[in-house]
Parts: sequence; C-alpha cells; structure tokens
Amino acid sequence: MNWIYTKKSIANHQLETAGQPILSSQKHGWENILVEQFQHPPGEANCHYSDEHTICLSLASRPVRFLQVREGKTYSGLYGKGDISITPAKTPFFARWDSEDHYLQIRLAAHFIQRIAQEILDQNLEYLELLPEFRTRNPQIEAIGMMLLAELQQENLGGKLYIESLTNVLAVRILRQYATTEARLPTYKSGLPERQLLQVLEYINEHLDEDIKLSSLAQLLGMSQFHFSHVFKQAIGTAPYQYLLQQRVERAKQLLKQTDQSVMEIALLCGFNSHSHLSKQFRQLTGVTPTAYRTN
Repeated sequence: MNWIYTKKSIANHQLETAGQPILSSQKHGWENILVEQFQHPPGEANCHYSDEHTICLSLASRPVRFLQVREGKTYSGLYGKGDISITPAKTPFFARWDSEDHYLQIRLAAHFIQRIAQEILDQNLEYLELLPEFRTRNPQIEAIGMMLLAELQQENLGGKLYIESLTNVLAVRILRQYATTEARLPTYKSGLPERQLLQVLEYINEHLDEDIKLSSLAQLLGMSQFHFSHVFKQAIGTAPYQYLLQQRVERAKQLLKQTDQSVMEIALLCGFNSHSHLSKQFRQLTGVTPTAYRTN
C-alpha cells in the first residue's frame, strides 16, 4: 500500500511522520498476511493496495468521523471501535478522518485468497472478486483480528502453526461473506484415517522443538491446509495448534520431573521461545508454574 500524506498539521503533528506502524508482523515473517497497528493524527491520504485485500479494524476509543471516495462514490460516517472496512486488491481510494485514528490493518495476499477459494469451491477461478465494505460489523473477523493483535503484542508467542491457522480461518470467513462467488464450505464426514493420523502425530512429536508450520503438516498428507485442519480436528477433537501446545507442555512436564535442566533449557527443548512463554502456557494448561510443578 502507498500512503501519500497531504501537508496538513494538527496539534503540531506532521502527517508525513505518521506512516510508521506501532506494531508490525513484518519482522516475524508471517506468510500470506501482514498485520499492523497504526495510530494517526487527523488528516487525509490517498491509498492503493496492489496485490492485497485489506481489512481495517477500528481500535479507536472514541468514534472517528471518516470520509472515503472510492470508484467515483463517496462514503462518510462515524467509525467506532470494532467497525470494519474491506478494500479489495487493486482498488485505490481517498480517505479523510477528522480526529486521531487508531486501527488494525490486515493485508491478505490476493493469490492466497485465490488459492483458498479454489480449494473451497473445487474449481479453477480465473479471478476472485471481493465486495468492498465501507463500514460493517463482523464479530468473527473482529475476534480473529484481536487474536492477531495479541500475537503482535506478545511477540508471536503462538508460533507459525497458530498464525497460519488464524490466517486460514480469516480467509475462509472473508470468502464466505464477501466474495461475489458464493463459497460453500465442503462437509467432511470423517476425520483422518488412523495411518495418516499417526503419521502426523509422530511428526509433531519428533519436531516439538521446531516452529512447526500448518503447511508442513498438510503437505505430509498431500492436503490443503484448509482440508487438513478440518479433518485433524474431527479426528482428535482439537485444532492442530492446540494439540501442538498440549504436547509441548506434556514434554516439559516430563523433563521437569526427570531431569535437572533449567526451565529455560526445557523451554527451548519443547519449542517455546523463552522461560516466560513456557511459564504462561504451562500455567494455563496445568494451573501451576513449571517451578511449582517440579517441586511438588
């Protein structure tokens, strides 16, 4: 996206300096998605998203009066916390806001959305078109956005498997509600065959200390990520990222009782990126800290 700020200064804030996000997923290397938190003083901008579909989720504590000019049409209204706008790729627009704006911007790669649509619809689409939204409410998309924001604030503690799962769920939600072509989700009547399930579980067990990706698990069985996530959950009753977290905590419990390694060493051996990361997840699943568990 290209932001071109006008020469407008309010309360000594120069808009030319307002383009940098407060938080960004760029440094974490998330695939097919860019998530950034912004806070801008009042102003206006010309915006253009070339190869990404963009969702903006308002985080503003007070409603912001917003104006948008897109494809010859003008839209205006108050944006309150939780309101969402959707801008399809290759759709330039002009925007103006009259007070400080605080929002989360989620950019999904157009080719990724296209691929997910083909997997869902099981047909070769030459071009996928999304419906633009100026201001709407969508509790499911808002919830996913807040989970992504939490990952940014916690330095991506959930790992790539968690982020890829959220990205896939968000893409499916967008397609179901905002694609011009109706996206009917397929129904999977059974989970994974036992042989395939054991193959995935063994892979997870052998790579607990690595940042396992959803795409890697799906590729083991030659499935799409969307298909794999559904049949895996049907097979064992929990999502892949939740199962991975459970197994990492189980491994940590074994090492805490059977070795004298430090909690930090155990954290790294189990795929956690810090002592505090292990402690937080361990306590959520067991009700006690790693140190308390070791001494009991």
